[in-house]
Amino acid sequence: MALFRRLQAIRALNQTIGIRESSSYLLGSSRSYSSSSTDISNGIKLNSPRFSSCLYNGRNALPWTHRSTMTLRSTMAMELSIFLNDKRSATTKVNAPPQARQMGSLKVSISSPGFIYEPYAPRDTISFWRRWFTKSGWRRTKNDIILELKNAYAIVKLRKTGYSKHKFYVEAIKLYKEINTLLANGDKTALRKAVTEKMYSELKNEIKQRQSAWNMSKLYWEMIEPAVLIRTLRARLIGVDKSDLNKVFIQLTLEIKTKQKFEAYDSKGARVAGDKNKEILVREIWVFEKSLFHPGAYWRLCGRIKA
Repeated sequence: MALFRRLQAIRALNQTIGIRESSSYLLGSSRSYSSSSTDISNGIKLNSPRFSSCLYNGRNALPWTHRSTMTLRSTMAMELSIFLNDKRSATTKVNAPPQARQMGSLKVSISSPGFIYEPYAPRDTISFWRRWFTKSGWRRTKNDIILELKNAYAIVKLRKTGYSKHKFYVEAIKLYKEINTLLANGDKTALRKAVTEKMYSELKNEIKQRQSAWNMSKLYWEMIEPAVLIRTLRARLIGVDKSDLNKVFIQLTLEIKTKQKFEAYDSKGARVAGDKNKEILVREIWVFEKSLFHPGAYWRLCGRIKA
């Protein structure tokens, strides 16, 4: 009888998964994305230039507070409620950056949420037996489906703005290479335009630490083109107005592998780190962000995740 009940539970789970085949809105979107390009979890190689950096220590922090907050609502709430046993809001309250706070009757436009929404983390593999014959495995399968639906929904929303995966990769790689070059040169003025406000603060401190504590006055950095690998790990939407679901930011998390050359010098020109004659393989995870409702918005680096 126990085995019979488990088989019934598996059949019910398969019916839940079958919702993806019957939902013309979410599922059609998911199929169109995966059929026209590689799956979001598959790596692909391009012949266009790509880049990576080895000049930082990855850090992430979620500025949770209980006061002076603004509501950031995920637009996946309604679509994903069909997978939950109870109705749960996908609203996240976070500390609003200064440029987004309301001052009296004046509302200042937000230029970035200021955090990485649902930062990517690799998920442990589980056995076939555990996935299909245990309650924890069924919960894991449901969560995996929800994560993939969030990815697909965000990509569909982005595609309505003219998004092309190949063109984005080319643009992201150019931006990635530009940021690394600016970091190596210590050009904080130009760096401000390529990253979000929070990221700029981190990189500025990084340059300052390098020049003072490490006594590095000059850096040589080079990327060997093309990149070894680039792939999308996660796509997320972040709403900033619960009354208007079109006012959203999108964040795409990319894994980038490249071969690089690096060498650092002190104030006297002596080499203190690296070797520009040796190539090293570098793997990094960068998060790029773009507003989908600001005219003329462009991709910027909003965070880095420790690989």
